[in-house]
Amino acid sequence: MDGELGETSTAVGEESHWIPLTDLMTGLMVIFLLIAVSYMMQVEADAARIKNVAVAYSEIKDALFEDLNKEFQSDLSKWKAQLLKTDLTIRFSEPEVLFAPGSSELKPEFQAILQDFFPRYVRILTSKKYRDSISEVRIEGHTSSVWNGVASPDDAYFLNMELSQARTRSTLAYVLNLPAVHDQVSWLRKFVTANGLSSSRLIMDSKGEEDVARSRRVEFRIRTDAETRLAKILEVTK
Repeated sequence: MDGELGETSTAVGEESHWIPLTDLMTGLMVIFLLIAVSYMMQVEADAARIKNVAVAYSEIKDALFEDLNKEFQSDLSKWKAQLLKTDLTIRFSEPEVLFAPGSSELKPEFQAILQDFFPRYVRILTSKKYRDSISEVRIEGHTSSVWNGVASPDDAYFLNMELSQARTRSTLAYVLNLPAVHDQVSWLRKFVTANGLSSSRLIMDSKGEEDVARSRRVEFRIRTDAETRLAKILEVTK
């Protein structure tokens, strides 16, 4: 009889030992499930935010392109310029019109183009429609990889870097001093930047070779705040 009681006590003890362990495992499973659900909800929310930013960027980009094209389509050919839909760049790529070889002084022809182009460009960007969506207006100076009389490609690259930077500074200084944009100077100083890029972004011809003339250019490139907003979302999700 005592033996039966002992075995019963042992069985009860083992059962009482395993019940809390089972509850613990169940609790852990519930916690892991809640974490997984929370993570999935966060991923879906982040994806929705990214999608909203992408849609907004696409809408702003398309609208900007249409307004810029409508404003300048009749002038681009006479300026030897292009409007690129991919990144909203206006490219001036006629070296004989822009600067003398090796010089950062704007030619009179380029000054005349900027007097016509820039106030109209600023009027669009600073309109109520776009003003709060612009994060940067980049004036970019580009060169070919050529620099006569230097010993190495590295020397040519750095000399062209110095030249491209000087040219963008000259362009920026000129447009900021145009009387027609005087009322927007505070905005322009905050958002317009000068960027010399040397030969880092060459234009290639159909054979995949450097197009020396077309690589020597000045570009006005618009960046919207979509990049900044996406960066913030991605930073939070890390």
